[in-house]
Amino acid sequence: MSGAPTLALMTTTAPPLLPLPARVTPEVAEALVEGRGVVALESTILAHGLPRGENRRVAHEIEAAVRASGAVPATIAVLDGQVHVGLDDDALDRVCSDDEVLKLSVRDVGVAVALGRTGATTVASTAALAHRAGVRVFATGGLGGVHRGAAQTFDVSADLGVLASTPVLTVCAGVKSILDVPGTLETLETMSVPVLGYRTDRFPGFYLSDSGYAVPWRVDSAREAAAVAHARSLLATDSAGVVLAQPLPLDRQVDPALHDRLVTEGLATLEAEGVTGKDVTPRLLELFHERSGGESLRANVELVLANARLAGEVAVELAGMSGWPS
Repeated sequence: MSGAPTLALMTTTAPPLLPLPARVTPEVAEALVEGRGVVALESTILAHGLPRGENRRVAHEIEAAVRASGAVPATIAVLDGQVHVGLDDDALDRVCSDDEVLKLSVRDVGVAVALGRTGATTVASTAALAHRAGVRVFATGGLGGVHRGAAQTFDVSADLGVLASTPVLTVCAGVKSILDVPGTLETLETMSVPVLGYRTDRFPGFYLSDSGYAVPWRVDSAREAAAVAHARSLLATDSAGVVLAQPLPLDRQVDPALHDRLVTEGLATLEAEGVTGKDVTPRLLELFHERSGGESLRANVELVLANARLAGEVAVELAGMSGWPS
């Protein structure tokens, strides 16, 4: 990694008092300089969302899916206190195998950098760092959101605040179905974050193709999705990003009855174990993987790969746009 160039992070707001450089792989740096499509990828799914061994294989497949769409993948992480935009094979191996890799949301990145720690970036921190590096499209599995019982716990994912303040288009399979979906959609609306359904009028529920709620807008091509992000960047009426929600095909979703049973059982287990805060989602997903006979893992991998492909297509379209849409 010693030969990797350093790219100064960019921002559309006031620069930080001390500039924070990022290590960028040559492939990503070249694509950014040339204005080609780049897709940011989170590393938390690799370090904390998938089983060891399986995670390294999926990491390769996610990046391959982006490249197959004509874009360049940029997996983001913090290694030994250095922000990395794009990971080489050694760095990916480390993220996928090191049990000491932390989970870093936006609030944690500065601390990890200052203390020289290593961590995987969440949806929130990946989107924020992607924007700072000039990457306009981000692919993930499912968003965080308003947790069930948030009226009592005030547990709301930092993902929503970042989406509301960061002009990055995020391709996802909706919010994780273990969360309060209507509460999350209402919060996104309040924060002026447009939610687009990709070839659907229904908001997907991560493992489920339909969460039971509608989307306010629908697009039927990567070009249409890119045009929305492009128009919003030209108008600059706010700094919010765009959520592009792509569902699993109906025949590839987790069986709804199995899903609902696992949610109920999982939440009961979390309460018994006293799991709270940022540990809730990874623990609940772990329980899903253990108790679904591999079904949730299969669905998780499929939706992440599909989102990476779509994000690559959107990034390529967005890179070619200039001026007002006709």
